[in-house]
Amino acid sequence: MTRPYALRPAWVLLPLAAVLLWVWAPPTPRLRDDVQDVVTLAVSVLVESLPFVVAGIVISVVVQLWVPAAALVRLLPRRAWARRAVLSLLGALFPVCECGNVPLARGLMARGLSVPESMTFLLAAPILNPITVVVTYQAFGFGDGILLARVLGAFVIANGVGALLARHPDPSRLMTSQFRQACDRHDHPHGPRVLAALPMVLREAGSLLPALLVGALVAGVIQVAVSRDLLLTLGQNPVWSVLALMALAFVIAICSTVDAFFVLGFGSTFTPGAVAAFLVMGAMVDVKMVALLRTTFTTATLAIVTGLVVLSTLVLGLGMNLV
Repeated sequence: MTRPYALRPAWVLLPLAAVLLWVWAPPTPRLRDDVQDVVTLAVSVLVESLPFVVAGIVISVVVQLWVPAAALVRLLPRRAWARRAVLSLLGALFPVCECGNVPLARGLMARGLSVPESMTFLLAAPILNPITVVVTYQAFGFGDGILLARVLGAFVIANGVGALLARHPDPSRLMTSQFRQACDRHDHPHGPRVLAALPMVLREAGSLLPALLVGALVAGVIQVAVSRDLLLTLGQNPVWSVLALMALAFVIAICSTVDAFFVLGFGSTFTPGAVAAFLVMGAMVDVKMVALLRTTFTTATLAIVTGLVVLSTLVLGLGMNLV
């Protein structure tokens, strides 16, 4: 029998080699500072995200154990487009950021939701939740249409991506084989549900927390490597400003519940379309989110979804700047 969480030799040897290299060939002061910056940034991303991931795991287990699948399906409209529209608004009931919605979406799929439906929820819920909306309003108000662009853009993009994924001849193939098998094996636990909750929490944590750690580390490396001065020089160009803040949104990996105040500091330098693109794309797709989603969806699925989100967000940002 395979062990799904067994460490591969490379994952053990690579860190060991890095430690030996650090001891035998001491780094230069500049390299030491860069490494310290990477660690600091990675830890900050991890600390910010971890509470939401844990909350999402707990809610996911509650949904799987205490919400009957038939009741969940019965509450949703029958038409596919209407189901996706309702699910995209479900974030109002679960006000956690994007990293917390991944385990929740896994639980919903285990209860019978399709990939297009869960992806619609995943993309829209981080933005269409009350905390994110209020924080964005506090940062920008209704000025320059940034709040409206973020809310409407998230709804349209999420439902558009869900509609395109629904055209796949076999949407279940968009999931990884491991998660698909886990859904097939899903059954009602025997005995007290409270006793069944802990193993389920540990299993979800074992799947998601390593991915979160890798995503946080990658985000730290990229943030150190990308020059902030380069981003600022592009700020007032209607096209390059959008691309620059979209790139920053992908690598900064900041939660949707606080990203509005982060990008507020760029508001006087970058165009409104660029700020709106940052707020939409960063909540849907970033390096941390991709690492988490890889536990559930195939690489090809993530490439398609990322490409659709990038193109849609680019159109949104350019439309605000040029129209």
